[in-house]
Amino acid sequence: MASGQDGHPLPRLAARLFNIRVEEAPAVIAGLLIFFLLFTGYFMLRPVRETMGVAGGVDNLQWLFTGTFLATLAVLPLFGWLASRVPRRRILPAAYGFFVVNLLVFAALFARTVDNVWVARTFYIWLSVFNLVVISLAWSVLADVFSIAQGKRLFGMIAGGASLGGLVGPGLGTLLVAPAGHAGLVVLAALLLAGSAVAAIWLYRWRDRHPLPAEAEAGAERARPLGGNPFDGALEVLRTPFLMGIALFVVLLASVSTFLYFEQARLVAETFPDPTRQTQVFGLIDTVVQFLAILTQIFFTGRIAQRLGIGVLLTAVPLVIAAGFLWLAVAPVFSVFVVIMVARRAGEYALVRPGREMLYTSVPPAQKYKAKNFIDTVVYRGGDALSGWLKRGLDLLGDLPGPALMIGAGIALAWAGAGFLLGRAERRRERSGEGGCTNLPDAGGAGR
Repeated sequence: MASGQDGHPLPRLAARLFNIRVEEAPAVIAGLLIFFLLFTGYFMLRPVRETMGVAGGVDNLQWLFTGTFLATLAVLPLFGWLASRVPRRRILPAAYGFFVVNLLVFAALFARTVDNVWVARTFYIWLSVFNLVVISLAWSVLADVFSIAQGKRLFGMIAGGASLGGLVGPGLGTLLVAPAGHAGLVVLAALLLAGSAVAAIWLYRWRDRHPLPAEAEAGAERARPLGGNPFDGALEVLRTPFLMGIALFVVLLASVSTFLYFEQARLVAETFPDPTRQTQVFGLIDTVVQFLAILTQIFFTGRIAQRLGIGVLLTAVPLVIAAGFLWLAVAPVFSVFVVIMVARRAGEYALVRPGREMLYTSVPPAQKYKAKNFIDTVVYRGGDALSGWLKRGLDLLGDLPGPALMIGAGIALAWAGAGFLLGRAERRRERSGEGGCTNLPDAGGAGR
């Protein structure tokens, strides 16, 4: 499996165990670092954001979701301008640098004021936009660097860095929030984000040293701006059926997530009135989710994608969640909800998200950055906002959550159907070589 490494059985054994090639190990480590540092910082701050959302009133969450969507719309042309003018290998460092400055500004605000509700709401909305943009960009870099076949093997493993960060982040936040305060946590998150950008820069340099077959010009192309205008991402989605399918998949995913998020807020507020206890519950759920996800990502995701196809990654979790909605409609209690929420989030991190990102390895560079960012931010948050108002309207029709949960089950089934069709479309694109130079053999750098 690892050609040229016969004299080193330990590396070959590790490569076989983790389904990677020995020469790919440095790139996998860099990818793991990108996500580990990014998610450690984000998950230090996430429990604080969730508590702020509950403190603002469970009945007002739809307003926060709408504010997040409007903020995302405002960010779209700024990112589109950046992606059009900056060489694509520098898009992530430039965007991350901008967000580092944002974090330092919030740290200064938190140091001066503790209980300002408008600062809290602004931070809630900002963090909700920030996390989508930075995660989308990290995956864009991976889709730019790895081939389709490499993505199937490696993206699950690399996503394990996100889950490991999701395990470390909440614990680190719990330990440091008392001595460092919220301002200190935000400064540390800024430093971790800067480290993630450094790892991404190194990953591009690794690909320069290990070009894929027929990719002699790719290094020079990555050093040039993508060109176009700030709204190319939206236009690419509207005129490309494959991207429209991904956008529909994301809207349905966001709708399912929003329905469960509202149930989470309602059940946690009813079960745990104390805000401190709420933060502890959110942190515990995060820990369990990340632990289950990382085991699946390391040992199963890549093998499932290789042997059964991306379609299986995109359909299995939606089918489970459809059954979970029906279960929750019959037994709307917190213990049942926790099982469903853990299954949804662990499955999304370990299967759905890597599978969704594998789809982008077969599209041209402009779509990897501009169209992908539009889908991951505007489309996702638009689905959040629409489904948030739909869920709130259904709740106002009666005190029982049953009808909303039945609708949620229907949305989850539609989500599964969209995943199945995307899996079929990806197989056709891979067989036909559609999408450009990224659709290359799984050479993995052998012989270099």
